[in-house]
Amino acid sequence: MRNDERFEIQRAFDLLPHVVGASWAAVWFRMKGIKKPTREEFREKTIEYLQLVEPVFGSFPKEKEFAEINKYIEFRKNEAYEKIKAGESEEIEIRYDRYVDYG
Repeated sequence: MRNDERFEIQRAFDLLPHVVGASWAAVWFRMKGIKKPTREEFREKTIEYLQLVEPVFGSFPKEKEFAEINKYIEFRKNEAYEKIKAGESEEIEIRYDRYVDYG
């Protein structure tokens, strides 16, 4: 698969974890009055909210011409979850720090 065929999916997975996952997690903690969640709690909540958009990840047809992009989407999704869990998603860690500093 060419890079230009993956470009939009790459950008989506660059943004969705922190724009959707961490933003909704921060609001959830704020509304619950939890000012200092642990990093692990914040990461888990981020993944929980990111998983709510998973129907979009599987929305391309299961036809031959979509096989490579579907495989790539699955790879990027799993990679995003693993990075968040391991604390290797820089944007999620920044969002966590900002939340506990300014909650």
